[in-house]
Amino acid sequence: MGRDRLGHHLIQLRLCLILTIKKSSALLMSPNYPSHLTGYIAAWCIVAVWSLWLIVSRVANESGLTIYDLAAMRYGLAALIGAPLCLYYKPWRGLSFLQIALLSFILGPVYILIVFSGFLFAPAAHGGIFMNGLLPLISILFAIFFIGVIPSSQQLLGALLILISAIALAWDTSASSGNGAWIGDILFLIGALFFSTYMILSERWRLGAMQIIFCGTLVNAALYLPVWWLWLPSGMVNAPITPLLIQAIYQGFVPNLIGLLFIAHASRTIGNGTTSFILAAVPGGGAILGVVMLGENLHLISVFALVILTVGLLLSVRRKQPQPYKRLKIKR
Repeated sequence: MGRDRLGHHLIQLRLCLILTIKKSSALLMSPNYPSHLTGYIAAWCIVAVWSLWLIVSRVANESGLTIYDLAAMRYGLAALIGAPLCLYYKPWRGLSFLQIALLSFILGPVYILIVFSGFLFAPAAHGGIFMNGLLPLISILFAIFFIGVIPSSQQLLGALLILISAIALAWDTSASSGNGAWIGDILFLIGALFFSTYMILSERWRLGAMQIIFCGTLVNAALYLPVWWLWLPSGMVNAPITPLLIQAIYQGFVPNLIGLLFIAHASRTIGNGTTSFILAAVPGGGAILGVVMLGENLHLISVFALVILTVGLLLSVRRKQPQPYKRLKIKR
């Protein structure tokens, strides 16, 4: 019965979200729309979405839901919206079987279950630092060892500050907490490795939003949901309806679909560099929300780590703005 309680709520929600996403996409892609302003708005909306996701995921275990339920919501409910969109756009065209398999694995249940497991051990602030905060550092290391790209001195300084912040936070965790928060930190770090790999492949393969939804949502929904339904433990039957709906809506729709739309629009209108610059606020936002909404303790060393991390992120992602092209004057 618990798994069926969401049915009548989600049918109408599905139709509303499909129409909203289609209309929002058409509006944001219109050349007459004030895209520069909406690009900044979209980037800050991503900060809010990701910061709040850290909190929602952290409190999920208090609702009686298992991490397997959260993964089922993430893939299954997003697939309700993604399926008709993918059938319309047919994003699998242009992707090889190897590309589909790699992307589906990187964005699949292994990745998301590792991240959700991290929240069972560590607070939301740690998730912000070790997942979102370490992404530039991991990307720089990947670029050096696998692509052969040498980062600038500014990026190296930023990477060093990010590393210092992670070490400071890990030291604070081992010194002040005996609840195994370090296990969560390691799981968050592994999750960051998965997501960094996805970002690199997405950029090199020039993936579109529908291709990412197809590989990351539909393929994984088809593979994971039968396994979850038949064999994995679930607390959905006994979960209260309000926390159940909150987790279902947020895990299933907000980061996967709405967040993806914001990222695509911000990157297209204000550029990847400026977008990454703004996203440096995610770890701090997650930490502040953790203190305000969950009452988590933020030690002095953790505050120091967040400040150093933010500075390191800004140095790592900041890029010089290209000079505008000058129109050549042709003498006649």
